[in-house]
Amino acid sequence: MTSSTAQPPVPGGGGRAAHPDHLGHVIFIAAAAAMGGFLFGYDSSVINGAVVAIRERFDVGSAALAQVIAAALIGCALGAATAGRIADRIGRIRCMQIAAVLFTASALGSALPFALWDLAAWRVIGGFGIGMASVIGPAYIAEVSPAAYRGRLASFQQAAIVIGIAVSQLVNWGILNLADGDQRGEIGGLEAWQWMLGVMVVPAVLYGLMSFVIPESPRFLVSVGRTDEAKKVLSEVEGSKIDLNERVAEIEHAMRSEVKSTFKDLLGGRFGFLPIVWIGIGLSVFQQLVGINVIFYYSSSLWQSVGIDPSDSFLYSFETSVVNIIGTVIAMIFVDRLGRKPLALIGSVGMALSLGTAAWAFSFKTGTGDDISLPHAQGITALVAANLFVLFFALSWGVVVWVLLGEMFPGRIRAAALGVAAAAQWIANWVITVTFPSLSDWNLSGAYMIYTFFALLSIPFILKWVPETKGRALEEMG
Repeated sequence: MTSSTAQPPVPGGGGRAAHPDHLGHVIFIAAAAAMGGFLFGYDSSVINGAVVAIRERFDVGSAALAQVIAAALIGCALGAATAGRIADRIGRIRCMQIAAVLFTASALGSALPFALWDLAAWRVIGGFGIGMASVIGPAYIAEVSPAAYRGRLASFQQAAIVIGIAVSQLVNWGILNLADGDQRGEIGGLEAWQWMLGVMVVPAVLYGLMSFVIPESPRFLVSVGRTDEAKKVLSEVEGSKIDLNERVAEIEHAMRSEVKSTFKDLLGGRFGFLPIVWIGIGLSVFQQLVGINVIFYYSSSLWQSVGIDPSDSFLYSFETSVVNIIGTVIAMIFVDRLGRKPLALIGSVGMALSLGTAAWAFSFKTGTGDDISLPHAQGITALVAANLFVLFFALSWGVVVWVLLGEMFPGRIRAAALGVAAAAQWIANWVITVTFPSLSDWNLSGAYMIYTFFALLSIPFILKWVPETKGRALEEMG
């Protein structure tokens, strides 16, 4: 398996010494690319505010409702699996623009569905855009970032995701208040839940516009022979003091024996894929199997299921989103100081403890149907444990996985490997999303014990197989 020991650098090693003349400009570029992450977070969580209304509007049970909520994840997996090939053919920027169009169409279509299958179809389309953005965002940011700042700039993707989650909860709460607390209350001829889904058109259009003002990846430009343009971008993002010819030579050296990355390039290991690809898949799958998206897809209905008032449940959901942002900021501060592996280990231990505590608290749930509650002490414990779980996830796996996936693969397979890893992430996300309602009906405490088990299992996985990429130039990965 891959070792965490640094490989010998390619000639020059200028990428590691780079310091941009205008760091603010590089930050703007990374933030603009991370807008796809904002839409990812917004779309993932906005459905949380519409779950009850969709159930009533279309008169569906838990299983069918879960399929509609998870429909976007099918599109996500497809978008993630194909984004690498698309980006290698037409560039990272064009890929972002396609995703922006899909986001916009999905927002409008989801807000105006005429049937349940129609709503599910629009969510698949939006999911395809999310899947593309989930691959292109971290890959692009990694490719335009100087090595000294790459971990923090790559963290922008997760920061944008958690801000998108928080904003969606705040928007949902505001719309719900305008509708007098009724998800199906009418506002301007549409029901409240339709406005919740439709508002995403605003950030979708903004994402598309921002993609026109940021440069193409220098690595893509070199790959298609546009060397002068690549030098101009490298000068912008790595500073005028670097030897541009040497930097282009480094990139060309890393790419000289490469072909356009395809699925076939990922094969060759004992178990099909190359070992580094399996590590990427493992990171993606563990990130989802700890159950993080249960909090963001179902938090309002989850708290209502244990006796929390509906209006209060929305505030709890927003408060959890704020905790998510705080954890992400902590990760952004320490990801380049402590390294990727130490943060991941801290997060795994913290998640296991908090999930186990939540499982214990939920075991005291009493009542059936709409008359469900927790004893006061266990209710407080569950709320604190859920927030601690989100905090530990956000300061570790939420950021570290995206950073590692943007860094750890050799250049010749980076786009394709990142696509496979991201597709695996969406499939695992889909599994968690569609199974939680049934698991919750069966045994809510048992569901959280399953997530605790995966958090514990992630610890030996990190220790044995995950490489440390802190401070290494992308051309060194191999």
